[in-house]
Amino acid sequence: MTPEALREQYESGATVDDLVTASGLSYGTVLNRLHGAGTVMRTSWQTRRMRQDPEARQRLAARLRTLYEKHGSTLTELAAAAGETRRAARRLLIEAGGTVRTTQQTLRMRTAGRAAERQKLALSLRARYEAGATVPELAKECNYSVATVYRLLHQAGTPMRPQHRHGPTRHDGQRP
Repeated sequence: MTPEALREQYESGATVDDLVTASGLSYGTVLNRLHGAGTVMRTSWQTRRMRQDPEARQRLAARLRTLYEKHGSTLTELAAAAGETRRAARRLLIEAGGTVRTTQQTLRMRTAGRAAERQKLALSLRARYEAGATVPELAKECNYSVATVYRLLHQAGTPMRPQHRHGPTRHDGQRP
């Protein structure tokens, strides 16, 4: 997460704790990035007052709707990002004009997103393989098994190079 993105979220009402939860960064890293981006820090009472401000509430609701609709976040993730309960996050989402999904809709959305990411990875591996990298090298770089890399390469329709045979050869240079 860039310092500017953290600053934007902080200025729209998120607390440092919210940013830590949403970004997965440590508390100190979030603070350092906010300071590096020139963020003017609030006190806890200023944050409470800001959240009571209708405009700040609208900005927070709009940000939660974006997270929910474009990034596939769940109500639990929205609650963590907003520093609210699931019920309050749901209310904010509806206030912003969002529609609450069923659990099945969220699962289908996330599955489709993972499939797209996997296809992107497969195409990236194909390009590197066609540029000369070997399957074991790709497996080591990506921290996947050799079998998984082969499966991804086949998924991407990669024409495979012939396997090398390392068995014994006859005296005339031919294999038995």
